[in-house]
Amino acid sequence: MEFPQADIDSLWQASAPPPPEPQRLAGSRQAEIAVIGGGYTGLSTAHALARQGVDVVVLEANRLGWGASGRNGGVVSGKFRISYARMARLWGLDVARRMHGIGVAAMENVADLLDEYDIDAQYRPSGSLRCAHRPEALSALREECVWLRDVLGDRSVSMLDATEMHDEIGAKGFCGGMLNLRGGVIHPLRFHRGLAAGLRADGVAIHDESPVTAIEHLRGGGLNLHLPQGQLRVQQAVLATNAYSSLTPAGDAIRRRVVPFRSAMIATGPLTGLSGATLLGNGRSYTETRRMMRWFRMSGGRLLYGGRGAFGQRDRASAFAALERALLRQFPQLEGQEITHRWSGLVAMTMDSLPHVGRLDDRLVYAMGYNGTGVAMASYMGRHVAATVLNQPDDAGLITGLGLRNVPFYPAREIGVRLVAGWYQALDALGK
Repeated sequence: MEFPQADIDSLWQASAPPPPEPQRLAGSRQAEIAVIGGGYTGLSTAHALARQGVDVVVLEANRLGWGASGRNGGVVSGKFRISYARMARLWGLDVARRMHGIGVAAMENVADLLDEYDIDAQYRPSGSLRCAHRPEALSALREECVWLRDVLGDRSVSMLDATEMHDEIGAKGFCGGMLNLRGGVIHPLRFHRGLAAGLRADGVAIHDESPVTAIEHLRGGGLNLHLPQGQLRVQQAVLATNAYSSLTPAGDAIRRRVVPFRSAMIATGPLTGLSGATLLGNGRSYTETRRMMRWFRMSGGRLLYGGRGAFGQRDRASAFAALERALLRQFPQLEGQEITHRWSGLVAMTMDSLPHVGRLDDRLVYAMGYNGTGVAMASYMGRHVAATVLNQPDDAGLITGLGLRNVPFYPAREIGVRLVAGWYQALDALGK
């Protein structure tokens, strides 16, 4: 096990201030609660616990922001992969209303954290637009929009036709879309580092380059966490390692509960004054309705383009080349523009398409499985994790109401992901 892992060549790393010096945990100490994983989930959990006077310590294996919290697309969205209408069919309308409320609260919480710690994360509450690539997809979006407005009373959503889509995006290819005025875009690494700095200023101990190599259940109660340069004794620990749960032995108890799916991203050079400078003029986030979804947005005058399907344990040139081809098909006016950054990261997918908070036993709590919408949801999840840790009453809807079980046939997960993705790609190519 070698730490820290190397930095990635992301736009976020290149456009953020220099990181703080690492603060490794050394020697032996005690605390009430340890949070293993220093991403959005871990930091939001520490924030919620510290506000209740709990002595909490955050342990991050790498440098702060190395994982998904520092390399995601920077999209602030409160949606779930499963629609609210389907939630209502499966679990009842009251549950769907509660989950919708959680989604809205998660987006609002991002703005609250930015204000609380005076974080300059280039947040733009510009909303999001789901882009229909064929009429059948547009019909499904229209049905969803009507249901949200009529049943849940959500007036933030509306439909755009093909002409409005062209005016909005600056490119052809979409027959319509659903606009959601909530949420927006953010610099994810600036947000993460600002939150960590604010918590440290509040007195929360956050140690990076401090991987937990073993979790020892003590006979008299509590846990002893072993690290390369020390140990930490606590009453309980929160496992907040999400898609990177295989990185250290600390995640062994939960790593089989999600499927890590690699997502790749590219960024152009600045487009100011060049062909393409007027694209995506409203500065929203945009996602396609294809099964192998692509997404795009602007940041600092650059166009970012991302998507699923970068298989394997490491970055692959073929995945980035496929993204570049898709980018030029959608925005042919960018032909010849330089691609300055290429990077990827892991998304934690669950079998039921929902995030989860739960208990493994009386000493271990977990939170994971954001299915690609972790900026807002993971930053909000801490309050529900804290309630679980402290055994407090909590209405978290399906997030704590459903148990997260192991993924079936986990050793064959990569083969399964490739087969499913290949099938989805074939259906997209056939226009199905």
